[in-house]
Amino acid sequence: MALSGCSVGGSTGAASDLPRPERDPSVDMSRLSAELNVFTWTEYLPQSIIREFERVYNVRVNYDTYSSNEEMHAKLKAGASGYDIIIPEIYMIKVLRREGLLEELDHANIPNLKNIDDRFRGLDHDPELRYSVPYVWGTTGIVINTEKISPDQMTSWADLWNPEFQGRLVVPDDAREMIGIALRTEGYGVNTTDPDALARAKEKLKALKPNVKAFNSDSPKDLLLGGEVWGGVVWSGEAALVMRESDAFQFILPPEGVTMWVDNVAIPKDAPHKYTAEVFINFLLDPVVSARISAEYPYGNPNKAAMPYISAEDLANPAINPPAEWLRNAESLDDLGDQMNQIYDQIWTEVKG
Repeated sequence: MALSGCSVGGSTGAASDLPRPERDPSVDMSRLSAELNVFTWTEYLPQSIIREFERVYNVRVNYDTYSSNEEMHAKLKAGASGYDIIIPEIYMIKVLRREGLLEELDHANIPNLKNIDDRFRGLDHDPELRYSVPYVWGTTGIVINTEKISPDQMTSWADLWNPEFQGRLVVPDDAREMIGIALRTEGYGVNTTDPDALARAKEKLKALKPNVKAFNSDSPKDLLLGGEVWGGVVWSGEAALVMRESDAFQFILPPEGVTMWVDNVAIPKDAPHKYTAEVFINFLLDPVVSARISAEYPYGNPNKAAMPYISAEDLANPAINPPAEWLRNAESLDDLGDQMNQIYDQIWTEVKG
């Protein structure tokens, strides 16, 4: 998958300057449930958007969180019921589809699906968007505080192992991302299944551990802005948030290649409030709502109708919309099957000790 950054749009206002969403007249209010149960990442759905949905449709939203795709998957596979909305990455959509853990979407209840850019249609995890809808996209790269780390000290993944950064880095608590980085430094792709390559990646990550102050997928920006760490591996939107707060931070996509991902809204199998979940998905795809999400959590936005409402500054930020040449060696994580997924998880457990 190769997605280049968007170059249209141009709002200069903040999210609070955008108009408030109104009720979609096509919604059958009599079919809405009293509540909706959302299960997703810690900082991914702005509270302001949740409150607006509650206001417009008189539905209470309950918000539960996970820190990795694997954590969410394990909970669903173990039989957790009651969730109506999840937001998995592409490879996890494949896993959940293979295991029959997703509901098929009724597109008649999601008319705003027309707003999804063609670049995000026809992808092999769900070519017809029957089970999932693109929510945000981005990359996994490196962010550094240039007052602590010179840009010429951090130009590649291999530089993370520099002993000068002992106890000064934050990395995500994410098996696939971190093992993928170690594989790249050894010349392999992120979906490698070769046992020898994975053994080398495990030892490589063990050697990185002295440099890691924290495994944090939820809010590494707090550690970065607080000065507790000098840099680390972060999602692109998290890097953009840090860069908004301080000009000292710089985002780097290493030339060895990066992970490019798309997170998708989906409905778990046997969700108790499926119609309400589809109304919620349609609400998220409203151009103004989608733009407000981007204003608060500045990842790449697959909603073409939202572009005129997104600030020119965000559209020009390379952490949010990287130039095409930065993505030349980008890869997407794939579903490796249950056995390999367990091997990756075991490696990560051993690395963290």
